[in-house]
Amino acid sequence: MSRIARLADSLDEPLLVTDRVNVQYLLGFQSSNCAVLVDPDGTSTLYTDFRYLESARAIAGVEVVQTRRDVAAGLSELLAGRRIGFEASRISYAHWQTLAAGGADLVPTRGLVEAFRLVKDDGEIDAIRRAASISDDVYAALSEERFTGRTEKELAWWIERTFRELGADGLAFAPIVASGLNGASPHAHPGDTVIDEGVLVTIDMGCTIDAYCSDCTRTFAVGEVSEQLVGLYALVAQAQLDGLAAVRAGETGVDVDAASRTAIAAAGMADYYGHGLGHGLGLEVHEAPVLRPESTDVLAPRNLVTIEPGLYLPGVGGCRIEDLVVITETGCEILTSFTKDMLVVG
Repeated sequence: MSRIARLADSLDEPLLVTDRVNVQYLLGFQSSNCAVLVDPDGTSTLYTDFRYLESARAIAGVEVVQTRRDVAAGLSELLAGRRIGFEASRISYAHWQTLAAGGADLVPTRGLVEAFRLVKDDGEIDAIRRAASISDDVYAALSEERFTGRTEKELAWWIERTFRELGADGLAFAPIVASGLNGASPHAHPGDTVIDEGVLVTIDMGCTIDAYCSDCTRTFAVGEVSEQLVGLYALVAQAQLDGLAAVRAGETGVDVDAASRTAIAAAGMADYYGHGLGHGLGLEVHEAPVLRPESTDVLAPRNLVTIEPGLYLPGVGGCRIEDLVVITETGCEILTSFTKDMLVVG
């Protein structure tokens, strides 16, 4: 059954899908200016402007309607007077106002397409597996590179270039290169800091293949580091193993997250692990399900999540170790295979 047909079976009224990622998931159509209307009977209509018209007409099984450049304004006229579901969490208030101006009866919905995106099919997992393999290759090449004397920005650019050279379609997100004290910030931006010996460098990176993302973090030691930093790395590595051991179908995001905190809490470091254990990943680098203390998610086979505990100590530095996994009935399959031993680079 097609993705459109599966969605249609779940609908009580037509659903207007305006989020570009959800449109891409349903139809394989990539556009910055489009919407698709899915009816409960399984018919679907794709709306877009002249620039994307030929690409849209190449999609089988969907009616294509050309709109003006302002798709929302065009839809407000085309859907006037109809009862239509809309993606409440994926549309701006301004666009809602434009749609409502035409007199459509707009019914808010949440997470209808995302519920299907939670469980990956073979094609999706294969694309992510290939993206993860390229990430492994980039890390392997990076481990042979010189770190000392180079800036974070230089290494970030090297990562971007190497992803392309090794066959990635693009970047899943801008690489994080956080050295020394900058490592205390989980989402540090690569800057002009020159990397010195005796520090940890946290590198978080990913790429896309066929629009699907990879995401992997490793932390390197530059030369000889202090016992404190060695201990920091060992504690994060244990937390990561505990998270991997806990993750399986039927477990809650809360419980898996909690398992990764046991060793860190016992070491008196709980205050320095301030983010969730992980998140879902697919066409977007952050999507459901989530593994964190406030999660309401229950894991299912073929969910795809990251397992990425970290410790961040102001005035000292930080460490994060992250794998990408597919949930199974009995545990998980790890898609990222580059070593998690603490590698010393020059």
